[in-house]
Amino acid sequence: MAETSSTDATIRRLRADDAAAFKAIRLEALKANPELIGSTFELEDSLDVTWFAARLEDTHVLGAFQDGALVGTVGFAIQQGPKNVHKGRMFGMYVRPSARQLGIARLLVNALLDVARGQVGLIQLTVVSDNQATRRLYESVGFLEFGREPKASKYGDRYFDESHMALDFGRAEDFG
Repeated sequence: MAETSSTDATIRRLRADDAAAFKAIRLEALKANPELIGSTFELEDSLDVTWFAARLEDTHVLGAFQDGALVGTVGFAIQQGPKNVHKGRMFGMYVRPSARQLGIARLLVNALLDVARGQVGLIQLTVVSDNQATRRLYESVGFLEFGREPKASKYGDRYFDESHMALDFGRAEDFG
């Protein structure tokens, strides 16, 4: 994917040499919003930067940069197995609080969809059901909810439902 930019951010694929910045933003996300990400701070804090470097080479993770600093991420992976390779998975969406409300999340999602569109027919994601702002963003680009998983995750003593959403590129014209 070519680098894309707006007046506020540059979006590009993260590579192994971005691993330290990627680990830092992941740890920030896990501290700030542990309920929104399937991993834990304790687990990822214990991982070496080389683990993050390998992950960046094995998956397609996009980063949003402002003034050279990584301020947002989103990932894409093609599902495994011959019956599932037509499906992709979007994961790890996070924008630092200082960079929110600037359209960076939309830039990341649109850039990811450009990558996915050429590789899969359908892209899926899960989002905490009461995360209304993020759900609205996904719906605005064409994702539809196809199910809800009660108590999908638990953080502390609180359970979180997750909405399962998908965007079928074959039906993308339905979403204008």
